[in-house]
Amino acid sequence: MEPIHFGRTANGQQTRLHRLQLPDGFQADISDYGGTIVRLLAPGRMGRFEDVALGFNSVEEYTAGSPYFGCIIGRFGNRIAGGRFSLKGRPYNLATNNTPGGLPCHLHGGLRGFDKIVWAAEPARINGSPALRLTHLSPDGDEGYPGSLRVTVTYTVTADHSLRIDYEATTDQATPVNLTNHIYFNLRGEGDGDILGHELTLAASRYTPVNAGLIPLGPVTPVADTPLDFTRPHLIGARINTVHEQLRVAGGYDHNYIIDRSGDGLVLAATVTELASGRVMETWTTEPGVQFYSGNFLDGSLTGKSGRAYPRRSGFCLETQHYPDSPNQPSFPNTILDPGQIYRSTTVYKFALR
Repeated sequence: MEPIHFGRTANGQQTRLHRLQLPDGFQADISDYGGTIVRLLAPGRMGRFEDVALGFNSVEEYTAGSPYFGCIIGRFGNRIAGGRFSLKGRPYNLATNNTPGGLPCHLHGGLRGFDKIVWAAEPARINGSPALRLTHLSPDGDEGYPGSLRVTVTYTVTADHSLRIDYEATTDQATPVNLTNHIYFNLRGEGDGDILGHELTLAASRYTPVNAGLIPLGPVTPVADTPLDFTRPHLIGARINTVHEQLRVAGGYDHNYIIDRSGDGLVLAATVTELASGRVMETWTTEPGVQFYSGNFLDGSLTGKSGRAYPRRSGFCLETQHYPDSPNQPSFPNTILDPGQIYRSTTVYKFALR
């Protein structure tokens, strides 16, 4: 299918929407603006495919103020404390575009991260499946980061009702890299109420507690005996209002969970079940962590594709990643990419019925 006109950015750049579709109706619509997953049609009971991704109908709405709906995040996903880090003895200053708790930080790549650029897009087929290959060159000094970074992100829809995202990057100078996608899900269907009744299981027995600025405090902490424990299935809303310091600080769930793994490769990080629709979504990843976010900052002021408002907690995110603030936390897994290395990461969102 030919790309669809998706509107123009404020500086006049034309954007397009690319459709990846299987014969049975499983479908992902992806814009070259921010590499944004605009729609994701997943199967439900009675053979109904419904859009489970929050988002807008035009690029103008995204540029007017999107809370990172469905986009590629980079160079560094999540937060860097104070917008500062040191690398090989040299200090670097980044934009501070977020101030939770009144504490400035660098969030999701800065003022004009990868979510706000128009990527070069090329339709493809990978092992017979429809795919979209996006490329971008982030120049030396972009948002304060060192080195020219070449990035390729490939979206593929596969016959088992999966959306696969493959990330690859190279650099000519050492630089932090932590790429992810910020899709908001509602398995009942986009705009159909809140996600508090979704049942979540996380393959994560530890997490990184945060301060008032949502920056990890440092020590890795067990989730056992806390409302942050999803090692067994729990409804997202069952304990979200529990009196607990971490839930108070974050206004709900907005935490980096450390995935229990014994080796490299794809592992199951999370399973979400929505009983009314029968939808089940598994999140598989090569990353060491996943940020579970319960849509705490949505407030009903945004209206989505269906014409319905997005109130608080009407979507959830499972952002596969390295840990927040890793460039400033030597005990966390390394996020520095050196010349001659290739950054590779894969995440798969797989849908089924229960």
